[in-house]
Amino acid sequence: MIGGDRAAHEAAGHLPVLYNQVIDGLNVKADGRYLDGTFGRGGHAKGVLARLGPQGLLLVMDKDPEAIKVAQELQREDARVHVYHGSFKDMSSWGMAREGIDGIMLDLGVSSPQLDVAERGFSFSKDGPLDMRMDTTSGQSAAQWIATASDTEIADVLFTYGEERQSRKIARAIVAERARNEITRTAQLASIIAAVMPRGDSKIHPATRSFQAIRIFINRELEDLQDGLQAAVDVLKPEGRLAVISFHSLEDRITKQFFNKLAKAPPTDRRMPVAVEFTPTLKLLGGAQKGTDEEIKDNARARSAVLRVAQKVAA
Repeated sequence: MIGGDRAAHEAAGHLPVLYNQVIDGLNVKADGRYLDGTFGRGGHAKGVLARLGPQGLLLVMDKDPEAIKVAQELQREDARVHVYHGSFKDMSSWGMAREGIDGIMLDLGVSSPQLDVAERGFSFSKDGPLDMRMDTTSGQSAAQWIATASDTEIADVLFTYGEERQSRKIARAIVAERARNEITRTAQLASIIAAVMPRGDSKIHPATRSFQAIRIFINRELEDLQDGLQAAVDVLKPEGRLAVISFHSLEDRITKQFFNKLAKAPPTDRRMPVAVEFTPTLKLLGGAQKGTDEEIKDNARARSAVLRVAQKVAA
């Protein structure tokens, strides 16, 4: 890593999570083609761009229209940048990506700018419209879903995507409250959950898991990840690399299992008369990587971040 890159990010007030590890993991070639499937505000992408030569290309994608505006500004400044508004699961539908990519990075979950803007509805600590959509131009908002979902549907989402043990209790409280008042604000939802979930000695807000679960569901984050990982392998060139940062155990589990499935032969079955031949598609480049103590001290988001890197096997 070039020290000036980090200094520039810190001066701009944005320090990308696991920056060193991502840039090192991608092993950027000056004339390569790279894709950032979750551009955000471009922290990792700009690190890649700084290492590209005149012939290199940087392709960026994001669901969020606000992120796309930032990406388009970068595109106006640098002709090597190309922008696509959409989910990374659709990267194989982008003609420029189908031409072959040397490295892909995915920084999963919600970004700091999304959390910081109350109007986006991601945070229970800032009152705003209960939206939670990463792409505000399409799809159903959290408020719209909560207004019609049954208590069973709500409970299933909270348990499946948030691992919330009190999911049924919370779901019943939400349905009971909406019969009296329309639930349209983040503060409303947070207070409903807090009323049936005493915090006790926990430092974690009672609504944390529920908000996370609803956000993941509304944005189809786990489904997009499963589809996106396969799309990434499809467009990677031989020896191209895929770097994925997860912040949630469900995301990391999907990534780990996908990598292992394509990199490791399945266990042998003695009952099978002939062993099934296995040809790996990926090579694992180390195991799970986490932030250093220094990074975690400087950036709290790094505490839960996990990076996995794999390389596509040459045919």
